[in-house]
Amino acid sequence: MSQARDLPLVEAKHLKEYFPVNIGMFRTRPLKAVDDVSFSIRRGETLGLVGESGCGKTTVGRTLLHLYKPTGGEILYNGKPVSSKADIHAFRKKATMVFQDPYSSLNPRMTVSDIIGEPLDVHKMYASRQERQERILELMNRVGLNSEHAARYAHEFSGGQRQRIGIARALALDPDFIVCDEPVSALDVSIQAQVINMFDELQAQMGLTYLFIAHDILVVRHISDRIAVMYLGKMVELADAAEIYERPLHPYTKSLMSAVPLPDPKAARANKRIVLTGDIPSPLNAPSGCPFRTRCPNATEACAAAMPEFKELAPGHYVACHRAGELN
Repeated sequence: MSQARDLPLVEAKHLKEYFPVNIGMFRTRPLKAVDDVSFSIRRGETLGLVGESGCGKTTVGRTLLHLYKPTGGEILYNGKPVSSKADIHAFRKKATMVFQDPYSSLNPRMTVSDIIGEPLDVHKMYASRQERQERILELMNRVGLNSEHAARYAHEFSGGQRQRIGIARALALDPDFIVCDEPVSALDVSIQAQVINMFDELQAQMGLTYLFIAHDILVVRHISDRIAVMYLGKMVELADAAEIYERPLHPYTKSLMSAVPLPDPKAARANKRIVLTGDIPSPLNAPSGCPFRTRCPNATEACAAAMPEFKELAPGHYVACHRAGELN
């Protein structure tokens, strides 16, 4: 691996995103959607981000691109902070997003040509109308769409084709970094594989770096170099994809992995499903200490007293659990 690839392209340091929620009588309480999350993504790498609905995955991706203004923490691109308006404007030329829902993320009143060309218009990235049209057709071809689709509208396409339009739009400015926010969750299983393979091919051809957000751990394992696990706004584990799949250290990650279906019937019968008890706490009233302690079978008084440090237990394997060392 080259030295350039070893350097982080994007970093989040102690990232926080709190939303004020009205609780009556002119009072608000912060909903801690993302609470002190830190990670880095190396150039050309795919970091998978998994967790159940409401854990803050999508908020991490949107805050990273400054679609939400961060409540706290720092975002760095190529080692430089992204904070001023000029920084954000320059960053958005090199960082973009593929949204979850291909039905609502495309303007129904715009043709495919105008949807894909909109980033080019906003950033004035062409010298003539002909250059603009040639770039749009090149992008359509790259994602498997035909040139005759350019004058049609989004509602005339299937879900898989709509997502391809969204991906072409994301590629318009020749970005380095793409946040993929559950880009295949709304698609049929047969189409999911095609889109995932296309992400792989685009990464190989264009040297792209991904933050790939999903709740399906099998999809994330297929495309990711490393996997991060979130729970209730906190990052609880981060490791290489193979390592976290074969040797999860956090009890929440173990529960997620035990639910993954196995193709071998003997292995499936031997697999012990870890069923979590209790309800997911509200991020408005998160438990003290470790957020997972109310559902954790190994919780102790220490878990209620303080949030465990997110520390490296093995080379490249980080976990936030007071008892991770003694239980594994």
